[in-house]
Amino acid sequence: MRVIAVTGSASGIGAATRARLEAAGDRVIGIDVREAEVIADLAAPSGRLAAMAAVRARSGGRLEGLVACAGVGPHVEPWSSIVSLNYFGAQVLFSGLRDLLVAATASAAVAVSSNSTTLPGVDTPLVSACLAGEEEEARRLALTMDGHRAYAGSKLALTRWMRRTAATAEWAGASVRVNAVAAGAVRTPLLEAGLAHPVFGDAIRSFPIPTGGFGTPDHIAAAIVFLLSPEASFCCGSVFFVDGGTDALLRPDVY
Repeated sequence: MRVIAVTGSASGIGAATRARLEAAGDRVIGIDVREAEVIADLAAPSGRLAAMAAVRARSGGRLEGLVACAGVGPHVEPWSSIVSLNYFGAQVLFSGLRDLLVAATASAAVAVSSNSTTLPGVDTPLVSACLAGEEEEARRLALTMDGHRAYAGSKLALTRWMRRTAATAEWAGASVRVNAVAAGAVRTPLLEAGLAHPVFGDAIRSFPIPTGGFGTPDHIAAAIVFLLSPEASFCCGSVFFVDGGTDALLRPDVY
């Protein structure tokens, strides 16, 4: 039985991932602000420390998998909270629990990113501040921009951290694979709240999806579970776009 920790496990993509893993016989340690084995606010440094301590206590000293699903969208204010949860709430746990992943015979970590990371104008100083570990500066910068750029910037930073980290001796060299799923618009409670927003709702609806309509949490969960599996043992530092063809439509010559 694999032991896999999943953040954001109470709803949306995290809940769908949990359901698939448990159906396959894995033991899931859920981390969320409600309805989870570990109750913690990953947007706060104290919450991250509490979450890591609780996962250590429940894991038996090893993790075969770690999935970062917890996050908020561009409509959530203050925009500084987007950065704290989406980037630091994932990256800090990945780094802080790496030793548990190394302790397993073979393990994998998956970050949920976004296809919005490829849009023009999102590679701002906020991304650099995140990667430098400067949370207060990243939060300050987020408050100077709109929610879309804060959101996409937080996801770009997470993806860039993953790419820079995955092939290193500390991760791939220690038999820990790290990959990301770049999700498109998916029907989750978070998306529904965004669609209801007077400013961001129209922007979300206008995003083209060639396959037609929004995705489901299970679409993303299927990709996550694959990346955690032995079948994905040659995937390392990969960004798996699951977005109904949006990225291919907007960037056909970039791959």
